[in-house]
Amino acid sequence: MSAPAPSPLAIVEVDPEHSPARQDEVLTDAALAFVAALHRRFTPRRDELLARRAERRAEIARTSSLDFLPETAHIRADDSWKVADAPAALNDRRVEITGPTDRKMTINALNSGAKVWLADFEDASAPTWENVIGGQINLIDAYERRIDFTDPGSGKSYALKPADELATVVMRPRGWHLEERHLQFEGRAVPGALVDFGLYFFHNAKRLLDLGKGPYFYLPKTESHLEARLWNEIFVFAQDYVGIPQGTVRATVLIETITAAYEMEEILYELRDHASGLNAGRWDYLFSIVKNFRDGGAKFVLPDRNAVTMTAPFMRAYTELLVRTCHKRGAHAIGGMAAFIPNRRDPEANEKALDKVKNDKDREAGDGFDGSWVAHPDLVPVARASFDAVLGDKPHQKDRLREDVSVAPADLIAIDSLDARPTYQGLIDAVQVGTRYIEAWLRGLGAVAIFGLMEDAATAEISRSQIWQWVDAGVVFENGKTATADLVRTVAAEQLAAIRAEIGEEAFTTGKWQQAHDLLLRVSLDADFADFLTLPAYDLLV
Repeated sequence: MSAPAPSPLAIVEVDPEHSPARQDEVLTDAALAFVAALHRRFTPRRDELLARRAERRAEIARTSSLDFLPETAHIRADDSWKVADAPAALNDRRVEITGPTDRKMTINALNSGAKVWLADFEDASAPTWENVIGGQINLIDAYERRIDFTDPGSGKSYALKPADELATVVMRPRGWHLEERHLQFEGRAVPGALVDFGLYFFHNAKRLLDLGKGPYFYLPKTESHLEARLWNEIFVFAQDYVGIPQGTVRATVLIETITAAYEMEEILYELRDHASGLNAGRWDYLFSIVKNFRDGGAKFVLPDRNAVTMTAPFMRAYTELLVRTCHKRGAHAIGGMAAFIPNRRDPEANEKALDKVKNDKDREAGDGFDGSWVAHPDLVPVARASFDAVLGDKPHQKDRLREDVSVAPADLIAIDSLDARPTYQGLIDAVQVGTRYIEAWLRGLGAVAIFGLMEDAATAEISRSQIWQWVDAGVVFENGKTATADLVRTVAAEQLAAIRAEIGEEAFTTGKWQQAHDLLLRVSLDADFADFLTLPAYDLLV
C-alpha cells in the first residue's frame, strides 16, 4: 500500500490547547486518510438508510403492524447457506463482559475471566473527544502490553495477566445516527460509526492477526438487512485497503430494534462471510418497540420496565426466534445483560440478586444460547457456571436447532399479552434513573451505577420513551393520577430536589443536574419524539 496523501479531514477541537493525550498517535495522516476514504464511499448510503428508517416508521404508524419481508422469503426458505465458521478466538463465547474503554476497565475486562470483552464506544461510553481518542489509545496499549493503571484513590495497581488468560476483544462502534463533530469533511461531521470503526481497524487489524485474533465487532442499533449489507461492504473495502484476507473481520449484530427482529436471517445472510452471531438486547429492544408503536393505542403501552422480563411472551418469542435463527445458520446466539453490581456490604441482598442472575443465565443456557453478557467481573463465574452446566467441554450448542420454535409475526409485538400495567412508582423510577444517568453522561460517563445496576444509554432511552408513551396514552395509575405533562414536571421537580438534598449543595451545583432535568423533560414531553436522546444530548456534551 503506497503512502496516502494528506487527509482532507479537518480536526475540529473545542479547546485546541487541551487535546487528548497522545492524540497524534491515533490521528495519523494514514489513519485519517482511511477514515476519509470510508466517509466518501459510504456516508451517502448511510444517509439514504437513515431516511429509509423514517419512511418505515411512518408505515408502522399507519398500519400498527410488522411482518417478515415477502421480498426476502427466498433467503429464509433456502436451507443451504450458513455463515462463515467462527475463528478460534470466537468459538467459545459462554461469558462476555461489557464496558467502556477507559484504562481501568480495559485491564479489568481483559483480566475478568470472560471469554469476550465488548469494548464499548457506544451506549456505555459518552462520546467526549477525550473518550473517543482515549479508548483507541487504551486498546492499542493493551495489544502492545504497555498498559497499566494505578487508582488515585485506593492506590491499587492494575496490570494485564498473561496473554492466554485475556478476553478476546469485540469492539462496538457508535450507531449510524451519531456524528463525530471533531472530524469533518468539507464542513460536515463524519459519522461516529466510521470514525470508531476506521481508527480501530486501521491501527489494529494487522496487530490483532499477529496476536492470533482479529478485528471483531459488535454492530449496534441495526434496523434492517440493508444496513447490515452496508457494513458488509465496509468490511470488504477495509480488508482490501489494509491488505488482509477477506473474511478476517467478524461481526456480531445486536438485535435490539423491533424491525431487525423481523429480518434476523436476512441480516446474517448479508454478513454471512463476516458474521459470527446475533445478540438479544433488552432495553434498546423495548425502546424500539415504544418508538415504533408509540401511537398504536393501548395494546402497545408497556408497563414499568422492570415488569417486562425476558419471560414475557413477546420477549420469549423474540429470544427463541433468535436462537433458532442463529443455529439454523451456524451462528452464535448471545444472550442479554446481567446488570447487577455486587454489593459486599449487604450479603443478604447480594445473595438474592445473584440468585436472580443465576436463574436468568440458567434459562438462557437451557434455551440454547451459546453465551451471555455480564456487566461486572464478579458475575463472570456465575454466568460461566450456568453455561458450563449445559455446554460442558463443548464451545457452544449450535447443534441445538430449536426446530420446536415457531414464531408468528404477531407474536413479536403481542405487548398486550403481558399482564402488567404502568404504576406511579414506575413513573418516579423512570424520572429518577433518567435524570441520574443523563447527568452522568453529560459529565462524560457512559456506564453508571444507579440503584445497584450498571446502566447505559439504553436505560435512559427506555425511561424517557415510557414517560412519553404514558403521557401520550393518558395512562391512569393505580393511585388514580393520570399521566400528564404537568404530572411529569411535578415528579421531575420533586426528584431533582430530593437528589439535591441527598448529595449536598456543592455536588449539586458542580454537577449537570439542571441540564439533565431539562433534557429529560424535553425528550419525554416534546410532541415530536426525538429518535435518540443522545442526539440533543450531544449538543450539550463538552
